[in-house]
Amino acid sequence: MDLASLTAQLQALRAEALPRIAAAPDLAAIDELDLHYLGRKGGALSVLMRGIGALPVEDRPRVGVVVNEVRQAVEGALGAAREGAGAAALAARLAAETVDVTAPAREIPRGALHPILETIDRIAAIFGQFGFVSYEGPEVETDATNFRMLNIPPDHPARDLWDTLYVDVPGGLLRTHTSPGQIRVMQAERPPIRALLPGRCFRYEATDASHASEFYQVEGLMVDEGTNLADLKGQLVEFAHAMFGEGTATRFRPGYYPFTEPSVAFDIGCLVCGGSGCAACGRTGWMTILGAGMVHPVVLRHGGIDPERYQGFAFGMGVDRIAMLRHGVTDLRVFLDGDLRFLEQFR
Repeated sequence: MDLASLTAQLQALRAEALPRIAAAPDLAAIDELDLHYLGRKGGALSVLMRGIGALPVEDRPRVGVVVNEVRQAVEGALGAAREGAGAAALAARLAAETVDVTAPAREIPRGALHPILETIDRIAAIFGQFGFVSYEGPEVETDATNFRMLNIPPDHPARDLWDTLYVDVPGGLLRTHTSPGQIRVMQAERPPIRALLPGRCFRYEATDASHASEFYQVEGLMVDEGTNLADLKGQLVEFAHAMFGEGTATRFRPGYYPFTEPSVAFDIGCLVCGGSGCAACGRTGWMTILGAGMVHPVVLRHGGIDPERYQGFAFGMGVDRIAMLRHGVTDLRVFLDGDLRFLEQFR
């Protein structure tokens, strides 16, 4: 190979490389051309430079000058191409990520508590003003805590009041009421006690407009020295006025529960007819919203509390019933259907 031939090949390489580099569509193509022309091992320029060793000594400097000119031209073209491709990529990215700050914001779906849970929160807020603290209890109880410690022995006829669902655990059952929480709180805390126990209960009942096999209750318990029935009545009257309005009429009447003595039913004036009598209140003008009474001494002893020193009252209300009265709902089943058309009314 002579000087003229090698010089011609170098000039041809530059003539081929410059337009290809200028036409490269992106940075990846530019990098590929860089490797093709200037790669140290297999690049086209490196291959031609191997022929310099075969030239006469006096011709080698002349070829070196041409090699440098070609290398600089190719490197300059690669640099310009990279700059242009980078600017184009940045412009495309900025265009794609442009945010129109004047455009309307996307609507964020707004949820709400289920009316049952919202009612529980409302009950807790009312009694919380009187120092009651909310506790949680297990939904799977034992026969002892659900019945026996509440003064309901195995042969007691009161057990017929609860259609109990038993589970495959020794002595286990799904709690039929939230009253077992009384025992758990009394065993864990010392008087004075002001406890509120909301939760889900289960009974084997046919579902209709006013009954369900799954429902919610809130149990209340107060234990202290000198607690009496007047304290219970005053507390419940304040609750009724806070929940249903200051003008709500209330009354106590005798009731029966194995775990309280004496026991009472607490009624409010019918919210539908105003007390004149209608189908909703059975023509009586009154609606029963909860049962209550003074905690039985046997229950206090099972809770580890001396009934000679401390007295207490307890009450239990059906949250579903309270929610129905608050919102004018006549069928319990709509709370459990999961129909968004119904639930969205309570946002």
